[in-house]
Amino acid sequence: MEGFPLQLARKLSEREAMNALRSLKGLGGLVDFSSNDYLGLARNEAVSSWAGQLVTDAYPMRNGAAGSRLLTGNHKLYLDLESLLEQVYGAPALVFNSGYDANMGFFASIPQRGDLVLYDEYVHASIRDGIRMGLAKGYKFRHNDLEDLQLQLRRHNKTGNAAEVYVVTESVFSMDGDSPRLHEMLAFCAGHDCRLVVDEAHALGVCGKGPVGLVQHLGLEKETFARILTFGKAMGAHGAAVVGSAPLKDYLVNFARSFVYTTALPPHAVATLLGAYHYIVTESGNRQQQKLLENVRFFREQLALMDLQAYFTDSQSAIQCCLLPGNSHVKEAAGYLQGNGFDVRPILSPTVPEGSERLRFCLHSFNSENDIRAVLGRLVEFIKPK
Repeated sequence: MEGFPLQLARKLSEREAMNALRSLKGLGGLVDFSSNDYLGLARNEAVSSWAGQLVTDAYPMRNGAAGSRLLTGNHKLYLDLESLLEQVYGAPALVFNSGYDANMGFFASIPQRGDLVLYDEYVHASIRDGIRMGLAKGYKFRHNDLEDLQLQLRRHNKTGNAAEVYVVTESVFSMDGDSPRLHEMLAFCAGHDCRLVVDEAHALGVCGKGPVGLVQHLGLEKETFARILTFGKAMGAHGAAVVGSAPLKDYLVNFARSFVYTTALPPHAVATLLGAYHYIVTESGNRQQQKLLENVRFFREQLALMDLQAYFTDSQSAIQCCLLPGNSHVKEAAGYLQGNGFDVRPILSPTVPEGSERLRFCLHSFNSENDIRAVLGRLVEFIKPK
């Protein structure tokens, strides 16, 4: 690494010594237990056809947005999409280029100096990064622990002088696949004058019928200050939206830097989202959702039959995690499954705390029962060799 800054080279060496150095690689031809394409919409022919026709009808010779949405990029498909999102979610929506951009823009601009942000210790890195870039003080509370949330509120707002208090969680957590007790969390927020913000990335299109997400499935959308919806998971597309009040949307348009200062999504990306929303409410889309839920139930049943439950987190979502502590150990396990035809990826520290390294199985509507039975059989061979 001659000529490369010494501090940066040292950090790369430290990551390599932890057996946690990331690299870009492809694994073609394996059974997918890794992608976020829960409903198969990223590979859905009907969605692709609808998107192509929408672009042909609206912009037959336009490949890119050619500017930010505040300049030349606010094409008609954006207006159609945000109008549709408002109908679906019952509140105004603002589309961002990605879930990362949405969280960065929201948390860097909404909480102000003198405000307090209390966030679940397992929230996504984009939320943490947004809080760090903002002016408010942010503190974590223990995962899904309302008692610790109350303790942190007392500790960091002793005099009650915080102008606003934001409580931040996810509806389905990406590393454990579990969910908070949203009814109780909203009751806490109502009792302590806090505003609840929920990242719905891994619940959208999975929890509830259609694309509603967990908050709306539980009927809690009117009490929630903001929802962040990410389209790169079950919707099989790209982009994200913040859903909240009209003043919230206006504020983000004016002050969310990740919205203001970026080129808008191209027409085809927005058309794909319109196609995905069209498809998911059809009878075929409903069947895909039901098949995913059936696969989750079947996976959990197989864990019990194969005596693997003790290794897995308690999740009823499409994310199922097998704890195999140690970066080297979990990478070896992933390599064994990949070598036998199954794309299962390891989650290493420091992405998760040291000692909680894991294999993450992402389930899909297109996985067969034979696929599930076979991959877990290979996992048994690795964990419990004869």
